[in-house]
Amino acid sequence: MLLHLSTWAEIEARLTHSKTVVIPIGSNEQHGPTGLLGTDWLCPEIIAHEAHRTGDILIGPTFNIGMAQHHLDFPGTIALRPSTFMLAIGDWCRSLAHAGFERMFFLNGHGGNVATIEAAFSELYAESSYAGRRRGFACKLKNWWELKGVGALAARQFPVGHGSHATPSEIAVTQWAYPDAIKTANYAPQIAPTGPIREAGDFRARYADGRMGSDPALATPEKGGELVKLAAASLLTEVAEFDAEPRT
Repeated sequence: MLLHLSTWAEIEARLTHSKTVVIPIGSNEQHGPTGLLGTDWLCPEIIAHEAHRTGDILIGPTFNIGMAQHHLDFPGTIALRPSTFMLAIGDWCRSLAHAGFERMFFLNGHGGNVATIEAAFSELYAESSYAGRRRGFACKLKNWWELKGVGALAARQFPVGHGSHATPSEIAVTQWAYPDAIKTANYAPQIAPTGPIREAGDFRARYADGRMGSDPALATPEKGGELVKLAAASLLTEVAEFDAEPRT
C-alpha cells in the first residue's frame, strides 16, 4: 500500500490493524558521469515499492533530499543543512505519530544521512524524556545495502571496483528500474580513487568525475534485479520484526 496513492479514509482504516510505515529516504546528488542524480533516493524507493508489490506493507512518500553538501560543486545536487534535515525528519515523524502511527522504519540510500537521521531520532526521544512521558512511537534506520544478504550478494557480483560512491550495485538497481535512463561513459581511470570527504571544493578537486573507488561500468540491469528482489524480501522480514516489538 502506498500512502501517497491512498485516501485519508483508507489510511484511517489501515491504522486499525497496522501502525507501521516505511519511509524511503535518500539524497539528490551527483553519482559520477553515468549515475542518476536521484540514485540515493531511487534505490530505497525502488526496493520499498517492490516490497509493497509482494507483501502487506505501507510505504510513505520518499524523503528525497538529504545531506549532500560535499557534492554541491556538481550541478544538479540539492542539499540540506544538518539542522534543516533534522527539523524536517522530526516533523515527518510528529505528523505520522499524530495520525496514530507507532513504528516508523526509515529505509536509507545515502551513507551521508546516517549520523543526522540518528541525531533527529535522538532529539525526538529527548523531547519525551525531558517532559517525563513516553514518546509513543519508535523509529528505526536501515541502509538498504545492509538488509540481510544484500551486502554479500553485491560482494559476489562486484568483487573488485565496488567502491563507496557511484557504486555498481546502486547503479545496477536504478538500471533495473529505469532501463530507458541507462547511461554509458569511458572511465579514466577505470576504478576511481578514494579518500576523505570534506567540503564541496575539496571533493571536486579529489574526485574529478564524482566517483569514489568505483567502476560503475560493472553494473547491469540483471544484477540490479537480483539485488532488488533480495532486498525487498529482507525488508519485509525486518519491518515485520520491528512491528512485532513490544509496545510500552
